[in-house]
Amino acid sequence: MEKELELKYMELKRLLREREGVAVAFSGGVDSTFLLKTAHDVLGDRAVAVTVKSSSFPEREFLEASAFCENQGIRQVICECNELEIPGFQENPKNRCYLCKRELFGQILRIAEKNGIPAVAEGSNTDDLGDYRPGLQAIRELGIQSPLREADLSKADIRALSKELGLPTWDKPSFACLASRFPYGERITEEKLSMVEQAEQFLIEQGFRQVRVRIHGAGGGTDSLSGRGHWIARIEILPQDFGRMMNETLRGEIYARLQSLGFSFVALDLKGYQTGSMNLLLS
Repeated sequence: MEKELELKYMELKRLLREREGVAVAFSGGVDSTFLLKTAHDVLGDRAVAVTVKSSSFPEREFLEASAFCENQGIRQVICECNELEIPGFQENPKNRCYLCKRELFGQILRIAEKNGIPAVAEGSNTDDLGDYRPGLQAIRELGIQSPLREADLSKADIRALSKELGLPTWDKPSFACLASRFPYGERITEEKLSMVEQAEQFLIEQGFRQVRVRIHGAGGGTDSLSGRGHWIARIEILPQDFGRMMNETLRGEIYARLQSLGFSFVALDLKGYQTGSMNLLLS
């Protein structure tokens, strides 16, 4: 381990030790897995995982998070939440992430208090400061700790340290909640969240690791027979995977599957995968 990285890791452990106990908002992703593992190494049973179970997070991610806690012997508390009931969330305004984080972390704070845990921590890193992330405002307002950022750890740092620790997530593709697949102003519903989740799961099962299926309204109102809207699936994959996507048989299978889920049109984004591509629409 290079010296600079080792010093950051030591600083992270020092910061966690100062907390004396921490409830980690744990999604099973690269950042929160590394944070939870380090917190548990430092604090033992005074580190608790709190995992949100909701329609905005795929069942796949929830099961992976639960399996990690079980394998590591870490106590996990499940926080059941329906974001669609948060006032304003379904309308999907530009501050949707703020509304959601404010509600979810409020619930996690109450769980921590109930369990006698003095602090709540989340896994944002220094790279998260360069994008539009209104959720970070809610985190600051609620006094949620961000020890990875405090220790000056980047995504690359976290992946390198995760590999050193033997964590299975060290090369896991980046993930964000399913609501991020909707353009701002596009109404979020249970049906459309399910469409996106199932579409992405199908692509993952076909061997595409880094995947986003963005959902866009196609106009034209609703189908007179089914009463359903017309939706476009805009698929983002890594450019190096474009060749596989052009396989005629596979392309046909993907098109047929996504149409069966309710998408009227299926398109490949020629730019390829981009983190937070919906934020490009912000003025």
